[in-house]
Amino acid sequence: MTTAPSLHWLPDCPDFRALLAALRTHPTWDGLVKLARHRLDFVRTNAVDVVLRQFFATPPAGLGSRPVRLAILGSSTFMHLHAAIRVAALRRGIHVTTYENDYGQHLRELLDPASALHAFRPNSVLFALDPTHLTAGAHAAWTEEQAHAACAAAMQRVTQAWTLARDAFACPILHQMPLAVHPELLGNNEHRLPGAPSALLARITAGLRAKADAHHVDLLAIDTRAARDGLAAWHDAGLWHRAKQEISPAAAPAYGELVARLLAAHQGKSAKCLVLDLDNTLWGGVIGDDGMEGIVLGQGSALGEAFVAVQSYARDLARRGVILAVCSKNDHANALEPFEKHPEMVLRRADIACFMANWQDKAANIRAIAEALNIGLDSLVFLDDNPFERNLVRRELPMVAVPEVPDDPALVPMVLADAGYFEALTLTDEDRHRTQLYQVDAARSQLRASATDMDSYLRELDMTLLWRPVDPIGLHRAVQLINKTNQFNLRTQRYSEEELRALMRDNRTFALQLRLTDRFGDNGIIAIVIGRMQPDDDLLIDSWLMSCRVLGRQVEATTLNLIAAQATALGARRLVGEYLPTKKNAMVADHFPRLGFTALDRRDDGGARFVLGLNDFRPAPTFISVQQG
Repeated sequence: MTTAPSLHWLPDCPDFRALLAALRTHPTWDGLVKLARHRLDFVRTNAVDVVLRQFFATPPAGLGSRPVRLAILGSSTFMHLHAAIRVAALRRGIHVTTYENDYGQHLRELLDPASALHAFRPNSVLFALDPTHLTAGAHAAWTEEQAHAACAAAMQRVTQAWTLARDAFACPILHQMPLAVHPELLGNNEHRLPGAPSALLARITAGLRAKADAHHVDLLAIDTRAARDGLAAWHDAGLWHRAKQEISPAAAPAYGELVARLLAAHQGKSAKCLVLDLDNTLWGGVIGDDGMEGIVLGQGSALGEAFVAVQSYARDLARRGVILAVCSKNDHANALEPFEKHPEMVLRRADIACFMANWQDKAANIRAIAEALNIGLDSLVFLDDNPFERNLVRRELPMVAVPEVPDDPALVPMVLADAGYFEALTLTDEDRHRTQLYQVDAARSQLRASATDMDSYLRELDMTLLWRPVDPIGLHRAVQLINKTNQFNLRTQRYSEEELRALMRDNRTFALQLRLTDRFGDNGIIAIVIGRMQPDDDLLIDSWLMSCRVLGRQVEATTLNLIAAQATALGARRLVGEYLPTKKNAMVADHFPRLGFTALDRRDDGGARFVLGLNDFRPAPTFISVQQG
């Protein structure tokens, strides 16, 4: 009997029926989100989706995330997967509306501006072309040249569809990798029979991965997941012939998870920080009781090597941009000792951006970690072997992701990988050096503590603000910041890569990326500013977002000086700033008044517009030099 793919990292929900019944009577978005964050199978997923569509057919007000209109354009049947996509997105606080083309009509609907697809106006498109469709006409007797030509023709059809969608909708394009469903004709060396459907599909799959990067298309790698779970867990040949379902209904929750991760990553909603417990999580035993010589870690035992594998996976996450923190109930000196002295430790103190080891409850320490790192609690993933601590954090901090941890530490890296908390679309230089950035921030804090006054601190920092228009080199980082910055974000406007490219081409708009350097090094790109000229010659500050790591260093006033100069060059007579409140950006509610803007109007929801005349504007003096570069 085939085992369906499971969302094994999520906690079970023994009182599911009672919770769902309560939500039918008193529906709340947050209640549905909380319920969705449990391990749901196909039936339970559909039950949650019924309530979701009944009471939240449209996005609730003040959601804080960009609603997604997802068009699924494919050559097989997908209606049984829509609920799983919507519920997996709900798990991340995202409202998704889905559309599926008429069977076999994805290309016709793309080409027809009057089609239902164009009326739907998707802001994300998922292509899902099944393996039978992709290899149609394959002939086992083909030569290498004939198979190569067939692969090239298939790739041309796929890239044509990508281009049509991008030209029509200027939105993120996702492409589902096909499952390897064709039986082999030659056996282990199937690649030596180039016309075999399975060999041709392997060639097309390799081509898709190469073409996707060139066309800025994000891949939905269900083939990788199916290879681990077993093809039978994802594909039922009988259902394919009866209903043209490439994906089995039993795999729907896992499929929805993979789709929702990409949608969330486009909105910057992937986690940023892995918070690690120590005892029996990074090593076996209790450091305070067993001492350095008594903990289980390293070569010589299967258990010790498993803990090394956990540390190695965490270290590699850090190398690709995930922040590491420690949260342990321990004496601080005891907890620190293995990081500094144990020869088998893979992680060292320098890998940890924030180290909390004391006897406070872990929920309080996790709050302190978020505050110290200047990131939201919903950016944290907490890894702890103790079910009591996991349940405590889930109850006190429901926005923190807390995976279920297996008893065998050898399985922990795969749990984190399967959970997909740190899904990313690209990797930037800032990502690679993120741990160092936070460590340097600690050095800045020490300087601030030793300074006699704020002016002397700022002067000693020797800061330079480097600005330049958003360009192809900085595009990925700019999109990343736009879609993940929540606290210092005046209007919280989200832009896809394609939308930002369009702004870059508009000669009545400027999009700037700002980098801050100081005596301690480079802070990386810390702000994005977008200004749009209006018909009345006002310049609307469409987007002003900034990393909270640089607050209190006069960056705000220096940035306004730069905005005013750019606006004047475009012929603007006034700056118009707008504050649109969300659940997370209250810290900038009075941003424009503090910079000298005058209120134009205020709304009942707390939002307001402000204006600043440019004729009498005088740049504010700051301790930051400004350079283009």
